[in-house]
Amino acid sequence: MVGSGLIGVREGLETGIVVMILVAFLVKSDRRDALKWVWTGVSAAVGMVAVVFAVIHLGTSTVTGLTAEIIAGIASLIAVAIVTGMVLWMRSAAASISGTLKAGMARALDVGPVAVTSLAFLAVGREGIETAILMVGYAENTNGSSWPLLGLLAGIAVAALLTVLLYFGAVRIDFARFFRWTGVFLVFVAAGILAYGLRALQIGGILPGGSATAFDISDTWDAGSWYGTVVAGIFNFRPEPTVLQVAAWVLYLVVVLPLFLRRPKTVPRVTAPQPQPAAS
Repeated sequence: MVGSGLIGVREGLETGIVVMILVAFLVKSDRRDALKWVWTGVSAAVGMVAVVFAVIHLGTSTVTGLTAEIIAGIASLIAVAIVTGMVLWMRSAAASISGTLKAGMARALDVGPVAVTSLAFLAVGREGIETAILMVGYAENTNGSSWPLLGLLAGIAVAALLTVLLYFGAVRIDFARFFRWTGVFLVFVAAGILAYGLRALQIGGILPGGSATAFDISDTWDAGSWYGTVVAGIFNFRPEPTVLQVAAWVLYLVVVLPLFLRRPKTVPRVTAPQPQPAAS
């Protein structure tokens, strides 16, 4: 629940900031009349993400045996690929995302309500799909427990509250530091999902080496204890990993973590054109 809660705060705040930028741009531009199209797009995106999450989760929970392991393994690898791409993209795009969104909204206002709705839908839907797929891969290791979903919902609720407080200036957050450290957390979570996915494919007979154990600390590491549950729940750690799991986990961190932590290149800021006030 702690891990999914942090994921909910991180991803929910990303989405909330996107909505806040769009709303603030319209309010400051005296285009409050277009707010209803933004909320229409946001509502449609939230509904779409809920359907995607339910379909994927239902599809992976209604099958059993080796087929379930293979599906869980493939879903985990897809989740790792998408989350890795989004984390690395967000690292380089964070500095210019505000200007890009404002410029896109200015052009959408010139086109009409459908364009405004589509912009809000795509901006929010992109973040939501990332969260849905990440949670499917994350929740596969919880044996049907509802705690990851409850943690995610609690995290999203906290993120929504923070977004409202940020909009009204009640709180300030060092976004660079926040997204840097939560990004590091997501990289370790993704490494754990990768290890879990490979193990599932080994059990399903797709990958070899299922019996090649790298080490076994099950005599001293109580997987059923509180700490064992927390570490397994957040990082998918097991006390007797296979050689392939350990190799993939280490290789992923060695490659992805330096890429994420390196200083991003300076990109030119995008200046949004000022929209014309709505005709009265």
